[in-house]
Amino acid sequence: MESWRTVWRNGFAHVLPLKGLESLLDALERDDSRLTQGSTTTPPPLMVVQDWPCEGCEAIAWTGWQGGENPACKCVGDVEDHFARMCFEADERLQEAAACRWFLNWFDDTPRSEMLRELRVEVERAISLRTTPAETSAAFEPATIAAA
Repeated sequence: MESWRTVWRNGFAHVLPLKGLESLLDALERDDSRLTQGSTTTPPPLMVVQDWPCEGCEAIAWTGWQGGENPACKCVGDVEDHFARMCFEADERLQEAAACRWFLNWFDDTPRSEMLRELRVEVERAISLRTTPAETSAAFEPATIAAA
C-alpha cells in the first residue's frame, strides 16, 4: 500500500472529527475551489494574518475549518492550530515523527483530478468505518510506513 494511504488510514482517519470528514467528502465531490493544494491555509498562516478569516485550506485543515467540532475555527490561526494538532496526533498514532508528510506531500503533489478521486474513496472508507463500529477493528492495517 502507498505510504500516503497508510498514513491516512492508520493516522488521520482515526483523529479527524467525523463532521470534518463528512464536510471534506462534500468538498471532494463538488471539487470545492476552497480546498487548496500547496498551502495549509489561504491566506498563509503568518503571524500578521492569524485573526483574518480563512478563505481556503488543504484537506486536514479543512476538517477543522468547515466541519470541525469547534464552530469558532474560522480564522487562519485557529485553522492552523487544528492542522498542527491533527498532524501531531496522526504522527503519535503512527509512532513516527513527521509521518504525516507522506500524506501531505501526496495531497500537494498529486494532480487535482486524481487527488479528488483517490481521497474521496479514502474519506468514504473512513466515514463508513466510523459509523460501523463492529467492523472497525478488523479494517485497519498495521501502521507500517514504507518509503514511497
